[in-house]
Amino acid sequence: MKTVRALERGLDVLLQVQARRAASLHEMHVALGLPKATLLRMLQTLGQKGLIWQRLADGAYLPHVDARARSQALTLEHVAEVASPWLKALSTRVSWPSVLAMPRLDHMEIVETNSPLFRLDSATLGPVGVKLSYIHTATGRAYLAACREEEREAIITRLRPRNPQEGSEADLRAILAETRVRGYAAREPLHPWPDRSKQLVLRDGRRSMAVPILLDGAPVASINITWPAKRGTDDAVMLRHLGALKHTAREIAMAIERAALAAEGRAPSGAIMAQFAAATANGVSPGENS
Repeated sequence: MKTVRALERGLDVLLQVQARRAASLHEMHVALGLPKATLLRMLQTLGQKGLIWQRLADGAYLPHVDARARSQALTLEHVAEVASPWLKALSTRVSWPSVLAMPRLDHMEIVETNSPLFRLDSATLGPVGVKLSYIHTATGRAYLAACREEEREAIITRLRPRNPQEGSEADLRAILAETRVRGYAAREPLHPWPDRSKQLVLRDGRRSMAVPILLDGAPVASINITWPAKRGTDDAVMLRHLGALKHTAREIAMAIERAALAAEGRAPSGAIMAQFAAATANGVSPGENS
């Protein structure tokens, strides 16, 4: 039996958007080999049918969140609101500020920070909306190392320069592999690709570590701690504060999940409540010491 070629191509476009989580017109043109005019018509049709939508901020195409799943949609505002009290709690345990950032096509975007709670010029981070490099910041590396292979490959393809230095892509992949094994990301070692934030990282005199915030094994954001290099060695700061950072990432993930369940009118499962009880028993809950 013959297949419907036009339908096949439309489904290929939809699957590309779903696999990448966010895809540009050019990326789909390269991946599928279809003319951009054809792709635009298909994307418009998919959008009219409620299957995809186009983000205003960068023109990327994203999978539509249906009514059943909408309560679990991870908008910037939703994640920032849920995470904010946990960032405040973290500020009572750690001497240095943090940012929470979420992914965009070719960068991470700061959505919340506890920096204003620290009265130190050297500790100023943000503001909200600042774009961070996937490659040159610990925050970006934490997300990139943790995301699924298809998403990671799409991001690396966007960031790859036209004439990359020989061996540089292998070096990047080695950095991400080491990050996964180690369980946290750092700014070092430096990488040669000319992505955003590179010059800032080189001259701001800071160090940073970051971990992903995971839901169902996939990252939705990442959170960091940043400190002036002259105020402490990497090993000393990480030994002292990495546990609190990981603990906060888990708390935020569970808070997002509880908020999604509450929006659906369902109570958290026993497993979620057990995780929450274990987390709060060993750390500072929102509102404590605030």
